[in-house]
Formats: sequence, structure tokens, C-alpha cells
Amino acid sequence: MSAHDRDTFEIEIVGLKRSLPLFEIKPGLKIAILNILGDTELVQACAAALGKALKAVKFDVLVTAEAKSIPLAYALSVETKKPYIVLRKAYKPYMGAALIAETFSITTGEPQTLIMDEKDQDLIKGKRAVIVDDVISTGSTLQGMRMIMEKAGAEIVCEAAIMTEGERARWEHVIALGHLPLFTE
Repeated sequence: MSAHDRDTFEIEIVGLKRSLPLFEIKPGLKIAILNILGDTELVQACAAALGKALKAVKFDVLVTAEAKSIPLAYALSVETKKPYIVLRKAYKPYMGAALIAETFSITTGEPQTLIMDEKDQDLIKGKRAVIVDDVISTGSTLQGMRMIMEKAGAEIVCEAAIMTEGERARWEHVIALGHLPLFTE
């Protein structure tokens, strides 16, 4: 199936319209994919809006998981003047005595590993962290980030995302700019 033949879901977020392609993740269930990689206009606008929403939150550092939310964490770091940390999905030897958490991704149906580089552990220990993601859907990445923050000795003071997805009530505590439904047949 080509991109032109794929069903889409139209959104308007921070005054910008986007057509999100729908992908089947298991029989009878599709999700709308928000891919912010390369969409500088959307990333900057979302970072500005989330930055305003985070003004009331007292925090020291932003934390995200690779890869799609890295541009958002960077732009939000510039917006808030706070550093950011990226939790990696694969260990590299230069990461030293890294902290590791493993969760199960419902979206991919496979285990997901998150790793905090040794160099970031001093930056986060004893600090107030905001977890940042592009879309919070099943919560598996969020769970992994929470596990790493606990191991690192950080306090999570807020969770923020461009969009939440699925059961809206589950994500009421998250600062989000919008919500995506699940598409069932």
C-alpha cells in the first residue's frame, strides 16, 4: 500500500493542520502516526506551547526516549532553558556503567530496553524531572522512563507530550496538546 492509498486522520494542533496516516498494529486496530521527525514547524510550535504549560512546574531537567521525540526535547530545552537527557534503546560501550530498564511494547509486541548513559546520571540524581514524549499511547515507554528515573534517584514532577492516545482518562495527569483516538473495525 502506498502513502497515497492509506487512510488518514486529520488533526489541528497548536494552529497547524496535519494528516496522520493510519497503520494497523494488530488485526482490527489502527493508530494514527504522528511523526515529528523533519517537521520543524510543528516541533517548534509544540515546544512553545508545552513550554508555556510547563512554566508553572518547578523542574531541573527534561528526559525523553529516542528517537522520534528527540527534536521535541531539544526544542523544549531551548524554550525552557533546561537541559535534556535522551534515554537510548541500544547500549554502546562508551555509555559505561549505564542504567537499564526493560518494558514490553504493546505497539511492537516486543521487549523495549531504555538505557541512561553513565554521563547523564550525575545530571539527574536528586533532580526534578519532566518526562517528555511525542505521543503517549500504551504507556510502556513511560513505564520504562519512570523505572530509569527511580534507579537514577530523580523525582518525576510532570509528564508531557504532544498527544496522548487511546483511553483519555488514563492520561488526564499528562500535560498534552491533544488526544488521538484508536481506530477499531
